[in-house]
Amino acid sequence: MAQFHSLRIKEVRPETQDCVSIAFDVPTDLKDVFQYIQGQYLTLRQDIKGEDVRRSYSICSGPLEVDELRVAVKKVPGGLFSTYANEHLQTGDALEVMPPMGRFFTELNPENQKHYVAFAAGSGITPIMSILKTVMEIEPNSRFTLFYGNSKTATIIFREELSDLKNRYLGRMVLYHLLSREEQLSDLFNGRLSGEKCERFCDILFDPEDVDEFFLCGPAEMITDVSDTLIERGVDKKKVHFELFTSPGQGKQKTQTQQVVGDAGKQIESSVKVILDGDEIEFPLASNGENILDAALNMGMDVPYACKGAVCCTCRAKVTEGEVNMVMNYALEPEEVEAGFVLTCQCHPVSEKVVIDFDQQ
Repeated sequence: MAQFHSLRIKEVRPETQDCVSIAFDVPTDLKDVFQYIQGQYLTLRQDIKGEDVRRSYSICSGPLEVDELRVAVKKVPGGLFSTYANEHLQTGDALEVMPPMGRFFTELNPENQKHYVAFAAGSGITPIMSILKTVMEIEPNSRFTLFYGNSKTATIIFREELSDLKNRYLGRMVLYHLLSREEQLSDLFNGRLSGEKCERFCDILFDPEDVDEFFLCGPAEMITDVSDTLIERGVDKKKVHFELFTSPGQGKQKTQTQQVVGDAGKQIESSVKVILDGDEIEFPLASNGENILDAALNMGMDVPYACKGAVCCTCRAKVTEGEVNMVMNYALEPEEVEAGFVLTCQCHPVSEKVVIDFDQQ
């Protein structure tokens, strides 16, 4: 899972003025490696001006689309990789790509008769697109309601494709666009997606008690506000699934960070063993020193990582011996933490010996 593969780009397609989607040509011998589940993401790597740059981007295609593996990259001001992708990548170029990862999905079944509701803002539509297309095809008796927020019509990613899907699945798919910098006929859809908006939608457009699964993707503030509103309305937390693209601000960390194994107050010198692809490396590491991921990288081990901000699961591994303190966690589910999985970019040892196994997934 940690291995990068060189994939040729078969298409770079403009989606908006500041967003492109990138489709990859997957060789026959890698088809199984790059099979994916709706809602997963790819970690991309490229040398840009002598710097090894890695970023994770959600897959926007559906796994049932033949020979289609596509991600969307929205240009971020000052973003090294996103700027490079939007301004320089061309058909025929090669990128280093890690196999699909992520758990932003629920199991689908053709017998299901579910109602799915999604809230997306900006580039948060990318994994939602994959989920939406797959649900509509696999579960013919399920319905999907999508609230999608943008600044104005010109910035709506996949605008035409979403319209086509709405027309194709009349009676099963409902689409609401919210715009923050462009007036619409109904005040209900003016402004940003927020907890207040969600409250009004619950009163007017859907009954939260009748929804089986919620999917949220976009800015951390939107996700927090909407999820808090849904839970206050009686929705079971297990039904609210979210995907973050960036770490929340410092003000949000206390509410987002989960309790994990370890005593953050202990200061010790630990012996840390890291296992990856059957290979092992062992090194000393102080509990108040660098995190386990960086320490392993500095020892020459090519451990997987992308964001280093506790948002993606690329550096996920299992603690099989000892204890660690995980500073932040915005990606792992409580049951994963309970089972011993950690984000190594956030971990410091708090026992004399620690064993971290990347091979256990």
